[in-house]
Amino acid sequence: MAAAADAGSDPAAAVVTSTCPHCQREIPSSNIDLHSVHCARNLQKCEHCGEMVARKLKEEHYDEYHAPVNCSLCKETLQREMLDLHKSKQCTQRMVACEYCEYELPAIDLHEHQDVCGNRTEFCQTCKKYVRLREWIGHEMQCQVNSNASAESSSARTIPEREVRPPPPVRPARPVQGAQNKRLLFTIAVTGIAVMIGSILFQREESF
Repeated sequence: MAAAADAGSDPAAAVVTSTCPHCQREIPSSNIDLHSVHCARNLQKCEHCGEMVARKLKEEHYDEYHAPVNCSLCKETLQREMLDLHKSKQCTQRMVACEYCEYELPAIDLHEHQDVCGNRTEFCQTCKKYVRLREWIGHEMQCQVNSNASAESSSARTIPEREVRPPPPVRPARPVQGAQNKRLLFTIAVTGIAVMIGSILFQREESF
């Protein structure tokens, strides 16, 4: 017997239960005798799955869930509850696709077919070699890694050309400041002499 009550409930109101020896369910002790008689008379435990099944439905239960059936593909006899798993994962005659060419064929023939199909070759555009289909996935990944590494190495070795710039224009040499001063003084002197000579000549002409 067991007492079932909520933690906050009154202990006086706790429901005392008993385990039915037939179905193993917990039943209030006040109803256990009536339940046990009804349970033993009307219910029966399925020997295959352990569920309690009405006696009048036990044959239907057996036929629906446990009766042996034949696989429509391989004709193997198995329990009905295993039929779906068998057809999808275990049946040797189920149709499966080759991983290399995607051709569908019975599972029993797949291994032999893929041994041949996987040995076919295809041309790799990256490395320019012929590769077996069974090695294609690993080769494609490795080939891509090698290609990237080669490109990075080539880029690192390339020295950029220096920009060729035209030479700066040659500026004319500036005259020496002293020479300019001398030329200026010479010009002033010549001009002064010319003015003096002109003045003297003009005075003579007036005197005559």
